[in-house]
Amino acid sequence: MREGWPDAAMIAQLRRRDKVALADVVNNHARPLFRAARALGFGAEEAEDLVQDTFTTFLETLDRFEGRSQIRTWLFGILHRKVFERRRAAYRETRNDPIDDIVESRFNESGGWARPPAGLDRLVEAKQIGEMIADCAKRLPQKQLDVFVLRDMKELPTDQVCKILDISRTNLFVLVYRARNRLRECLEEKEIRKGR
Repeated sequence: MREGWPDAAMIAQLRRRDKVALADVVNNHARPLFRAARALGFGAEEAEDLVQDTFTTFLETLDRFEGRSQIRTWLFGILHRKVFERRRAAYRETRNDPIDDIVESRFNESGGWARPPAGLDRLVEAKQIGEMIADCAKRLPQKQLDVFVLRDMKELPTDQVCKILDISRTNLFVLVYRARNRLRECLEEKEIRKGR
């Protein structure tokens, strides 16, 4: 049996909804799932909701789990689907938002910024560099962002990321290459503007 993979006894305990086995799963995976949801751009409350939804789906589908993957991989796959569903729902909601609401939230009555964008001259400290990276990451296409977060930030193994995102290794490497290039270009552009 491979390390980290559930054995038949553990799968049986989970299917019986053994409290100790379920508590172990939650204790071992709740924080990494929460951090992944936060890294994908969700606030703390929404990330907690996503983790709860992930565990609810885990319990609902537990009888189908055959142990052919790690529990961690299965949970991250569920989380990824929940993130996709939530983003799709949010997109539908924002797609119907009138433009007036957007303009009013960003500008005051005289046409100036309601809240001016932060000046780039403060981007000296490590925290500020992190903010630059996060801002550039938000501009990535969704698949590239997902790959970047799971592989480069969460440092999940390539095979696990491929399984979670349901993509081939070749596709993963293309997405990683493109994400890194876009981030590099964005950061270089920010540095150029900062230097002016």
